[in-house]
Amino acid sequence: MRQLRYLVILAVAVAALLLTSCGESETNAPVRTYSMGERITLGHIVYVVYETQWLTHLGDGAEAHVPTHRFFLVRLSAVNGSNKEFIVPNFTVEDDNGNSYPELGGDSAQGVPQYIGYLRRVKPAESAQGHALFDAPPRHYKLKIMDEDSDKTAYVDIPLSFTSESPEVPQVGDTKKGQPKLVPPSAKK
Repeated sequence: MRQLRYLVILAVAVAALLLTSCGESETNAPVRTYSMGERITLGHIVYVVYETQWLTHLGDGAEAHVPTHRFFLVRLSAVNGSNKEFIVPNFTVEDDNGNSYPELGGDSAQGVPQYIGYLRRVKPAESAQGHALFDAPPRHYKLKIMDEDSDKTAYVDIPLSFTSESPEVPQVGDTKKGQPKLVPPSAKK
């Protein structure tokens, strides 16, 4: 009787060890946050986020689209590193307060320069690249990206920055443009 009890306990212990080893061998990796410009591999997708741009409208005149907040363009690329065609998942941006804003598509994206598209079907060794579009208030954001199965997630830190283009200002005495040449105060002596 004592041997039977010993065999039952041994069988239960062996079964418990075997069952725990049958689970997923991978542990859930922590969600990483990357910087813009870094190469990010998630599953078989290799992402790079290049730059951002804020716009108050898209298009001109009667064709202009006006956002609820501001149009936020994120220029990026997503390369398919697998041997199968797949669709690159849609993106969201999340602010420091936990608010998230989904990627826009369809009619909302008309007029976006180099639009990456909303349904991005990518063949093996090819890429989707261009601007993703969001309607969000100007803030610091993290772009949420996922692998092709939406199992793995990562974030790309996007600092708040406004870049302004300096208009070309004619100089006084510039005979090519027929405009007067302006002389900065520091150059007058």
